[in-house]
Amino acid sequence: MSSNRIRIPRNFVPLFRSFPIIFYTGKWLVIASLIGVLVGSASAFFLVSLDWATNWRESHGWIIALLPVAGFVIGCMYHFWGKDVEAGNNLLLENINRPSAIIPLKMAPFILIGTIATHLFGGSAGREGTALQIGGSIADQFTRLFKLRPRDRKLVIIAGIAAGFGSVFGTPLAGAIFGIEVFLIGRLRYDALIPAFIASVVADMTTRAWAVGHTPYYIPFVPEISPLNLLYAILAGGIFGICSVLFASLTHYFGVVFKDKIRFPPLRPVVGGAIVALAVFGMGSTRYIGLGIPVIVESFSQQLPAYDFALKILFTAVTLGAAFKGGEVTPLFFIGATLGSFLSYFIPLPTALLAGMGFVAVFAGAANTPLACTIMAIELFGASCGVYVALACVVAYFFSGHRGIYGSQLVGQPKHLLYGRQVGKRLSDLRAEIRKRH
Repeated sequence: MSSNRIRIPRNFVPLFRSFPIIFYTGKWLVIASLIGVLVGSASAFFLVSLDWATNWRESHGWIIALLPVAGFVIGCMYHFWGKDVEAGNNLLLENINRPSAIIPLKMAPFILIGTIATHLFGGSAGREGTALQIGGSIADQFTRLFKLRPRDRKLVIIAGIAAGFGSVFGTPLAGAIFGIEVFLIGRLRYDALIPAFIASVVADMTTRAWAVGHTPYYIPFVPEISPLNLLYAILAGGIFGICSVLFASLTHYFGVVFKDKIRFPPLRPVVGGAIVALAVFGMGSTRYIGLGIPVIVESFSQQLPAYDFALKILFTAVTLGAAFKGGEVTPLFFIGATLGSFLSYFIPLPTALLAGMGFVAVFAGAANTPLACTIMAIELFGASCGVYVALACVVAYFFSGHRGIYGSQLVGQPKHLLYGRQVGKRLSDLRAEIRKRH
């Protein structure tokens, strides 16, 4: 009997087997590019608005007196209409690790309004949290639009996070790595590489196409690599890691205190705003509120005192602990850069290099993302500092232990065998266990 089946020549078999890969790549090229364009445009609008808010506040210092009023408005907005998006970045990470309902699109305008108000009236916060929440909430709408499966939904949210991070800081490679590194400590999700890279690169291109730039940073001299210099980098990395734990612990502590002492949520930012405003007027300086970009730039060119990083920790911990909106990352850049600048009094490495190491290493310890932070440093400062910043980031990551600024991070692989029983647990659960023991 003759067969009617069409026989495919052996030479063409590999081509037919590659169709699923071609389809997968094409699908994510379309979806991730759409996410990148939308998130990049939103980041451009956010950065321009944030720049306007900062300039207006610095020109009209009296507005800081209204920070408690702004806090009450932000608190009411989230208490009455935004409880389902109040968890912010942790909601995004939770939906990657344990998917639930689609993230409401209102997260984007809520966090945008809340962050602009925080900066306009004088709070100490960053911008990464806003960018991630805008990116994640916009991206998750494609789940419904394209009727994506739960597995693909995770990749969509990761792509949104990558796009938000890469576009708001002008670091597309770091944004992509951050997206696949941040939600699970100790492990990377390689199936998200294509969506994360495409979304982050397209988002950064879109932001720049809107003629929105980013602050340049310079490390003019990097010394030759030597055993002694590497020991100095390890020492600095350990200090940066301890500083990241201090920041995360203090921010969480103030959050717990505000929740325990003030039962009505909208009143928490009122009290926190009053504390920050009184401190600003008492000191007669706005050096430690807002993003603090001028101080970060200053830290690369001169040695700064120890109280700069200490006061920024306090201002930011009170602001975020009182439930004002924004992010932790730019304040962490400020804290790390000024701490590194101060350490140059004692550690014989160039001031700019130590500032750059601190810039990313404190963030690496607090966010548990050493790879993304290393790539970020190379994108911002150049490849010549790569060994030093990588060493500082890795050491800071290990020194921070299973602690950090994102309570919904899961421990995928312990940083040390002593922590083996903590695999699969969230950082917030580990904090709760520590509180019970004490």
